[in-house]
Amino acid sequence: MKIVNVDSDVKKKSKAHYSSAVVHEGIVYVSGQLPMDPDRGVPVEGSIEVHARQALQNLLDVLHVAGSSIEKVIRTTAYLPDVSLWSKVNEVYAEFFGNHKPARTVVPTTSLHYGCLIEIDAIAHI
Repeated sequence: MKIVNVDSDVKKKSKAHYSSAVVHEGIVYVSGQLPMDPDRGVPVEGSIEVHARQALQNLLDVLHVAGSSIEKVIRTTAYLPDVSLWSKVNEVYAEFFGNHKPARTVVPTTSLHYGCLIEIDAIAHI
């Protein structure tokens, strides 16, 4: 088992007890990615589309550090504080993944940490 951590201001400031990802037997399990600006360590400002793009970019950054890529994503889970945001997220998600269509679960939830509008985790292969 290999522990993966992305070196960003977000991770440096975090006191949470977790890893960005864990790799085991060729599979990478990526922790939930919030739409945090990796340079400033704060959530991005803007619409759900802005939040979704940043969360997906953060996910991609972790995948790269782990030795994987967006084309190797097997499954994602998206957490939203308001399921009515899903249609806009789905548009960004489709742009981001292109022709690749990993399995997906959308989970309506209460408010997310730091007031973020989305959190996305993933499972991918290497």
